[in-house]
Amino acid sequence: MQRREFLRGAATVPVFAALAGRPRRAAAQELAGMALPKPQIQGGRPLMQALSDRKTIRTISEEKLSPQMLSNLLWAAWGVNRAANNGRTAPSAMNVQEISLYVFLADGVYLFDEKAHSLKPVLAGDHRAKAGTQTGVAKAPVNLIFVADLDKYRPGMTAEMKTAWSSAHAGFIGQNVYLFAASEGLASWFRAFVDAPAVAQLLSLRPGQKVIYGQTVGYPAKG
Repeated sequence: MQRREFLRGAATVPVFAALAGRPRRAAAQELAGMALPKPQIQGGRPLMQALSDRKTIRTISEEKLSPQMLSNLLWAAWGVNRAANNGRTAPSAMNVQEISLYVFLADGVYLFDEKAHSLKPVLAGDHRAKAGTQTGVAKAPVNLIFVADLDKYRPGMTAEMKTAWSSAHAGFIGQNVYLFAASEGLASWFRAFVDAPAVAQLLSLRPGQKVIYGQTVGYPAKG
């Protein structure tokens, strides 16, 4: 091979390498962000009735949630209820707020931006089947994936303590979802059966970010 031809071919290598790293970003660009309606924080069933009706329902209809219902759901789960200090609807030890909610919908995967109360695009396409390993997850209208950013904890904390705290925080959020579902006549299903490594790869998470749980939400299947 002549030197000129070799150099011409070598010059294309960085270009192809750069293109190889673009599919995830391009896919996100194809998916528009979503400004959620202002959450409706009045109404719903009384707390004691919601507690009485709270249960896991695994048979979930494919019917989509309205934008307003999705907005109310996400605010109830992990929204800002005290704007002055970014306080949330679920407690977080030392206010670390290390949990992120990834929202798997039919048209793509989004990241819930709690402060802006909006959905940031992550990945276009229907990836709901990857949000859990059990039957019914792939067709449910909403799947939430709980991701803990362990790098947000203070230095010196053990991995065991970080995991324990994050599991508790995710549980608080999950219970909020359960109570909202009971209040609004929805079905909810909190799950530990998630292929965490596969989801982490799908979402291009950092090593310090850990997929810990999933939760499926929708209308109960009829019959």
